[in-house]
Amino acid sequence: MSVSTVSKEQFRSFVAALIGSEQTVVGVQAKNDKFAFGPLRRAEDLRLDYDVTILSPRKYLLPPKETLLNFQVAGDSQTVCDCQPMVLIGVHPYDMAAISQMDELFSQGEYDTHYMNRRQAITIIACDVATASANVFASSMNTATVDSGFDILLTDIGGAYVVQADTDKGRALVKKMAGAKPAGADDMAKRKAVQEKNRTGLNKHVLECKPAFLPKLLEKTYDHPVWEDKARLCYSCGSCNQVCPTCYCFDVQDEVNWDLKTGSRCRVWDGCLLENFATVAGNHNFRKNRSARFRHRLYRKGKYVPSKIGGQIACVGCGRCVSACTAKIANPVDVYNTLLENTEIG
Repeated sequence: MSVSTVSKEQFRSFVAALIGSEQTVVGVQAKNDKFAFGPLRRAEDLRLDYDVTILSPRKYLLPPKETLLNFQVAGDSQTVCDCQPMVLIGVHPYDMAAISQMDELFSQGEYDTHYMNRRQAITIIACDVATASANVFASSMNTATVDSGFDILLTDIGGAYVVQADTDKGRALVKKMAGAKPAGADDMAKRKAVQEKNRTGLNKHVLECKPAFLPKLLEKTYDHPVWEDKARLCYSCGSCNQVCPTCYCFDVQDEVNWDLKTGSRCRVWDGCLLENFATVAGNHNFRKNRSARFRHRLYRKGKYVPSKIGGQIACVGCGRCVSACTAKIANPVDVYNTLLENTEIG
């Protein structure tokens, strides 16, 4: 690990040089009154003071739709893997935690070469949160700061950034930052103050237990009335799934071309709140009721996925689902706190 300091003007020049290179540069930009990740055309468009993006950077590692292979009927197939080099700038700690979870999940069992090749081609420049969003609760989920997964971590300390490089790719980029100098004690103290503030201050919805207690809580509340109570308002629209940085469910579909001889196998995002998500052969839907689907989402976050990744809770507190849900029922903290009432988890 190496830690440097660079002025904001010097960092902007660095980003401009990256944009002029051969690799794709993606960063956070204003989109009306919201923010979104997208290809950078000008360094001036980069916004590291943003609160939260509409979608997480998951879409660059697991695209909404991607071609896995091209095939010929009664012929050969050819695997497709689009993994061009990319620099991804402005990933908040909670999104970095989500990416690290997906890295672990997609490397387990049947190693997913499409995801992992794309992940290895991406250089991540994360940044500590400078502006809290309206529904963030990362402090409750212990994801308000992050100490691994990124190549570079930026912390805004006023007129400059503290730049922590954790990988060979990150250190190689820092060498290209003209004017970067070793971070002094005063700069490190300012960074510590920012991170300590975020560890407690990014908490618009306070979880009334430690995240580690959630699997035990869910073991005891499968038949709690909250599932029916919330789900009666659910539209089954799947918005909470689509904006979530830790949702990775997908469907695989074959698309045959008009010649009826060639086609493509594609992977597309799917979501457990959608009505037909659990429909299988014979048109049997084993999660037909909205309450079952609503419950499954919360169990997936708090119990099922944690069992696969060493107890890490698959909700990182970004708050996107809270903002996206027009029925105002998707807030995980609200549901978990309701389950905590009169439930002994000791």
